[in-house]
Amino acid sequence: MMRTGRPPQGSWTEHYPDLGTGPVSFADSTSPEFFELEREAVFKRAWLNLARVEEIPRPGSYVTKEIEVVGAALILVRDRDDTIRAFRNRCRRRGHQLVGADSTGRAISGTVDALSCNRCGCGYELNGTPAQPSGAGLVGVHCELWNGFVFVNFAAEPRQSLREFLGPMITGLDGYPFEKLTERYDWVAHNNSNWKIFADAFQEYYHVPALHSQQVPAAVRDPDAGFTCGHFQLDGPHRLVSTAGRRRWLLPPEYMYPIERATRSGLVGPWQTPDIGEIPAGVNPGGIEPWGISNFQIFPNTEILIYGGWYLVYRYWPTSYNTHRFEAFTYFHPARSVRERIEHEVAAVVLKEFALQDAGMLGGTQAALEYGILDEFPLNDQEILVRHLHKVVTDWVADHAEVVR
Repeated sequence: MMRTGRPPQGSWTEHYPDLGTGPVSFADSTSPEFFELEREAVFKRAWLNLARVEEIPRPGSYVTKEIEVVGAALILVRDRDDTIRAFRNRCRRRGHQLVGADSTGRAISGTVDALSCNRCGCGYELNGTPAQPSGAGLVGVHCELWNGFVFVNFAAEPRQSLREFLGPMITGLDGYPFEKLTERYDWVAHNNSNWKIFADAFQEYYHVPALHSQQVPAAVRDPDAGFTCGHFQLDGPHRLVSTAGRRRWLLPPEYMYPIERATRSGLVGPWQTPDIGEIPAGVNPGGIEPWGISNFQIFPNTEILIYGGWYLVYRYWPTSYNTHRFEAFTYFHPARSVRERIEHEVAAVVLKEFALQDAGMLGGTQAALEYGILDEFPLNDQEILVRHLHKVVTDWVADHAEVVR
């Protein structure tokens, strides 16, 4: 589709004429019928990030994943040859789930020599082949890795390899030391909105002065300060937004939790982090100085946010046309002291509060859209990624309709 970076002049929107400049319909976020089309056209055809390799660290390690939007329960397994494989989490004898979810619905993980069904006792090798000569093997799902991120594809035959799908903007992160940042904190929120509505909240930052007024510097809180992002970029179905910034907000004491001042850590992470080595130029393709954050948005539902010395991963999993599950993960260099461990925990908690301020608005937004009082909404120049996401989703749905016709 579009592969270009900073516009030489003028607005971002005008630099991408394929997106148009008129009001945009959000009917793709309020229609049960469109959601059913989206499930088939997008989530059963695109590469989906499910995990990182650290979740399956050694041969015999496994982790379960529930993907409601495609009606699939998967198990990711590291084989004895160190290959990570994805299988339907179903026994081939009677279809019973090999590894069941716990009482909270969260993923189950562990290490085994072989997989076996608790109902009928059928066994399977780590590569999915049956332990009994007359049995059938587990049903596999296409699985590929990129920089330690585990992706699957539910198509019978993916149209592209994972690397081809990601394209040069995302693979510009090649060489980033993800493998050094393995201390992880995670949380899940179940939201009463379409998944794209929450994704939209992280595609622009002009809302920050109003919504996050108690967590940002005075210069940012001023609505007339023109708080904008420094770089937007589109590459195929994927998006990127980068902001200027510093390793910490210069907040007065009344706008900072006492624990933030004590630990020198907070919303943008620890104020000092270990040297993790050379950072590839693709992290900040716009050359912003001082650089703050780059948010790489991998279509359809994954975001990788690179900060100074640590990073975040967001995933938006649809559970219906107007509900979704939001997963958030923070990754730091393993703490070398108790103080560093506390710095990481403080950053994770403050960031969670920041994100939940956005999440708290979602139900009202969804309800307002479903009332149908307005059919279209204007988008400003700082919302070019919002415009792009909704266009790409509707394009994929239209393209799939042509294929199956």
